[in-house]
Amino acid sequence: MNKLLQSKMPIFEALEQYKASRTVPFDVPGHKRGQGNKELTDFLGEKCMSVDVNSMKPLDNLCHPVSVIKEAEALAADAFGAKHAFLMVGGTTSAVQAMVMSACKKGEKIIMPRNVHRSAINALVVCGAVPVYVNPGVNEALGIPLGMSYEDVERAIIENPDAKAVLVNNPTYYGVCSPLKKIVDLAHQHGLLVLVDEAHGTHFYFHDDLPVSAMEAGADLAAVSMHKTGGSLTQSSFLLVQNDVNPGYVRQIINLTQTTSGSYLLMASLDISRKNLAINGKEIFDRVIELAQYARSEINEMGGYYAFGKEIIDGNACYDFDVTKLSIHTRDIGLAGIEVYDMLRDEYDIQIEFGDIGNILAILSVGDKDLAIERLIAALAEIKRLYAKDKSGMLNHEYVDPHVAMTPADAFYADKEQVPLRLSAGKICSEFVMCYPPGIPILAPGEYITPEIIDYIQYAKAKGCFMTGTEDPQIEKINVVDVL
Repeated sequence: MNKLLQSKMPIFEALEQYKASRTVPFDVPGHKRGQGNKELTDFLGEKCMSVDVNSMKPLDNLCHPVSVIKEAEALAADAFGAKHAFLMVGGTTSAVQAMVMSACKKGEKIIMPRNVHRSAINALVVCGAVPVYVNPGVNEALGIPLGMSYEDVERAIIENPDAKAVLVNNPTYYGVCSPLKKIVDLAHQHGLLVLVDEAHGTHFYFHDDLPVSAMEAGADLAAVSMHKTGGSLTQSSFLLVQNDVNPGYVRQIINLTQTTSGSYLLMASLDISRKNLAINGKEIFDRVIELAQYARSEINEMGGYYAFGKEIIDGNACYDFDVTKLSIHTRDIGLAGIEVYDMLRDEYDIQIEFGDIGNILAILSVGDKDLAIERLIAALAEIKRLYAKDKSGMLNHEYVDPHVAMTPADAFYADKEQVPLRLSAGKICSEFVMCYPPGIPILAPGEYITPEIIDYIQYAKAKGCFMTGTEDPQIEKINVVDVL
């Protein structure tokens, strides 16, 4: 990384020059620097509205960059150790979908863990690629899915010699990392591309004490969610490319679905945040690691909760662990993670990332302070004191192995009928069912609905999980493939 160059912010600097020029706008957006929407300008501020602009010669064009956006891409590539970087304004969802569709065409196979984000399976619905699912390892004590083991990936590659790519989560929502470097080397030996969903791994690029990043491991494409832990605005991400992948083709894939009206607020936030991490990332994540380790220690000392860390590493399906993730097991105090999540939000005004059946996750990143950590610790202690109960009768796992009958695309576009969820066992699902966050499908199109899955969905609903994915907003009915 060239730190001297990394101090530059070409998009931000171009926007500053545009503001100073006092150009009269007769283009879109129609609010004309906020003058046409007083309420919105009062809410967001004139500084924000004045740079909510459209593509023009001084500001370049996201679909075909030739100047300041092109320079920002080059700086991002340098910062992340990639051959090329794309600024993504459709979130990491669009980055994941672009890399899947860049690697696979209709009918081609891609090996992936089943505990992927829905964006990866959505890409299969759109492009018609065929998933070869690898069931993740499971930590029985915590009931959580882990990463993919090397042996399971190797078996999938041997059994599917015509596969085109392998997709790896780095890390999972809980902070678990697969043996990425070994999987990359294995896949490349067999001529497969390696795609990495690094929605929660931005910080891996800026600190040596964190797990290996996708680019360092030699992966071909990586979707990096800059807004999650890197400080940029929500919905802004990078798509990184290296090795022999053709950036020109990847841009064409991106342009199939990404907006032609890229937000300069999002792009400028990527520009500024990239510069900040490139220059100050080591010091920033020193502090984040320190805060997370302190919180983990304090929470474990109070008993009942288990804030897990590197001790769960097994050298395989949990090859490494992201210590900035404050993942906390709650089942031993008799409360589901979603129940603790709701109490923190409703009674203590603390918003954490998610709660599921047995765990909660607090995201720690560039903006966290000591006082906020102390407040979280104190609230958890009080919840335990006031609400802890016997844990008997609680569901003890977060992942149900799927039984695949059809490809996601075939099932999604098939003739379908809607049936009551409680009567759907044995049928083939034609839509998604998931708790959001994290957005990992309990059911994906093409999978058999089993009694165990129905029980899991009903239990999650009863505990208060926010369920999404189905046409029926109440998740009382489900679309299934009409086999007649």
